[in-house]
Amino acid sequence: MRKNLGVGRLLIAVYAVFALSATARASYQLIFEFEQAPVAYSLSAVAAVVYILATLALSLSGENWKRIAWASVLFELTGVVSVGILSFTQPEMFAHPSVWSGFGEGYAYVPAILPVLGIIWLARRDAKIQ
Repeated sequence: MRKNLGVGRLLIAVYAVFALSATARASYQLIFEFEQAPVAYSLSAVAAVVYILATLALSLSGENWKRIAWASVLFELTGVVSVGILSFTQPEMFAHPSVWSGFGEGYAYVPAILPVLGIIWLARRDAKIQ
């Protein structure tokens, strides 16, 4: 079964856009602004790596890639929720926002929605395979 058709293709495309944008943003922040907000900018770098990994894992076939896809979207959801909560309860940690701050409010909350859609898509795909 090809997993990069229809909704899957759109999901992979959105992950790819986030991989590129988060990588560009985190790279700039780490190189030029790291001392201003090391926690937030390090978390942006982690988010970038997760988006790259999710993009690859969702677009490639095989059991290992399927496991990596699940791990990456679950990690992403955990990160968005954790950082989202911390950005409201410990705002001093996020004076400069990361990709996941405020549950992804700087990115129209797509970082909070994307892993949920990824989990739904992976679950449906896995159900069709069995």
